[in-house]
Amino acid sequence: MKYYLMKRFGLILAGLSFCFFAQGQVKQQQTYCNPINIDYGYCPIPNFVTQGKHRATADPVITFFQGKYYLFSTNQWGYWHSTDMLNWQFISKKFLRPEHKVYDELCAPSLSFVNDSLLVVGSTHGKEFPIWMSKNPSKNEWKELVHKSEAAAWDPQIFWDKEKDELYEYYGSSNLYPIYGVKLNRKTFQPEGEVVPLIALNDEEHGWERFGENNDNTFMQPFMEGAFMTKHKNTYYLQYGGPGTEFSGYGDGVYTSKNPLGPFVYQSHNPFSYKPGGFARGAGHGATFQDANSTFWHVSTIVIGTKNNFERRLGIWPAGIDEEGVLYSNTAYGDYPTFLPSQNKDHLKGSFSGWMLLNYNKPVSVSSTLGGFQPNYAVNEDIKTYWSAKTGNKGEWLISDLGESSTIRAIQINYADQDVTLMGKPETTVGHKYLITVSDNLKEWKVIVDKSKNCKDVPHDYVELEKPVIGRYLKIENIQMPTGKFALSGFRVFGKGNGEAPAPVKNFVPLRVAPKTKGERRNVWFKWEQEPLADGYVIYFGKSPNQLYGSVMVYGKNEYYLNALDQSDAYYFQIEAFNSNGISPRTPVIRVE
Repeated sequence: MKYYLMKRFGLILAGLSFCFFAQGQVKQQQTYCNPINIDYGYCPIPNFVTQGKHRATADPVITFFQGKYYLFSTNQWGYWHSTDMLNWQFISKKFLRPEHKVYDELCAPSLSFVNDSLLVVGSTHGKEFPIWMSKNPSKNEWKELVHKSEAAAWDPQIFWDKEKDELYEYYGSSNLYPIYGVKLNRKTFQPEGEVVPLIALNDEEHGWERFGENNDNTFMQPFMEGAFMTKHKNTYYLQYGGPGTEFSGYGDGVYTSKNPLGPFVYQSHNPFSYKPGGFARGAGHGATFQDANSTFWHVSTIVIGTKNNFERRLGIWPAGIDEEGVLYSNTAYGDYPTFLPSQNKDHLKGSFSGWMLLNYNKPVSVSSTLGGFQPNYAVNEDIKTYWSAKTGNKGEWLISDLGESSTIRAIQINYADQDVTLMGKPETTVGHKYLITVSDNLKEWKVIVDKSKNCKDVPHDYVELEKPVIGRYLKIENIQMPTGKFALSGFRVFGKGNGEAPAPVKNFVPLRVAPKTKGERRNVWFKWEQEPLADGYVIYFGKSPNQLYGSVMVYGKNEYYLNALDQSDAYYFQIEAFNSNGISPRTPVIRVE
């Protein structure tokens, strides 16, 4: 559907002889923040960068193998590994041979393991790609397991059923065809038996499967893609992405079965991974994995889509399988500071740190502004818009006024790739160098983050302070950019204000067409009374009052159209308000037929 191919550009930046990673008042962090902060490669495809060169990746998969997390995704010419799911180390590696002549190397790759061997294969419409294996991937030691995989497919996943010691491959990316499955020979890793069609979209019933930015377009058939299998307590969870990676309504659904090749039944609580609102939007085409504590997480694709429809990032969400066997992903406050696996939090109760956004739509002053890339775009909680300075020179700056003296716990800096010149994956980088200072009076400034000697590529840098800092004004000053101008899609400050949290929302009304009545039951229109102290709201939804796993974050409005419902079923809804000081109690649960 969405990937095209080309040779790697030999773009190499002059390396520095040494690096320092001084960060001021920082320690071993307990939290992370989406989009995750990895050194995303730049788009390598010429006709995808006509509206501006930019970073891009998607279709992620993570697995915990030999005590480390391994992360693969599209167009990266390598992979990452981590011991803590926070600090990711990139390893440069090309997995395809010269005769393959592709632009994007591994596209929507499969990553899995069998016993002590990690397996990797990319997407292809032919039968010439190899399956790679490694017993020591942290040292970049790989060899071909299969020279040419006859199970060649787009968006593949090789799944090892450990209990049965059987292998299967699941695949598919199309707005015409379903997700398929085939058994692989345990010794040869080639297909044996028939290819079986397993699941297909049913957008006439499932609203979230409709095409469009808000699951609201019917002019084009939606796409089904990104097959991924998880087995838990003898149940097989076949996951899939839809309806299109370009959209905020991109999500993941799941079918279940007691057999690896079905028949499969649609899970009532779908989409299980969905994030149409907030700063980082979209949570589709992903993978479910377990951490060192055997706790589930889900990694998936976040859309930006400003310079190209396929300008994307990655997000990691707390996930789980509840006592009733329902697979869920907790995306409420999913782009706010979230506890890492080391904190061993209960994902049903949430892993959100409770640190609120302190500078949503607050006053901003800057050193310069390039054209229409206005300063407020850095604090409007929309990753698609951004402020840009006129240059990338040392001394360009932005000051964010929190409006009052507040307790600052963490800061996320999201760079926006304005006028970058790179394509592909540079072997070295000068990194992002900057200072962050704090003040109460705009006269006396104290350094709280010092990355003046950093040479690490940190396009979505997230810094958790060692000790909370009290202040009203934060200033970020550019020292050096790896490429392009000093531009920010989100300068996000987290902590707690000194005022009151919002009161509970009043007059919350979900409006939906009644059963057997003419109208569109896949949609619901929420209205509520504006809470004066609220910055925004989180709406929760589900098919059981105790399983409200779906959520939508809404800023600055007192209405929302949700187009993600299943037509036939009743739903339950709640809403809460939030601001920089905290979160209101939720409203009582409302059942709507």
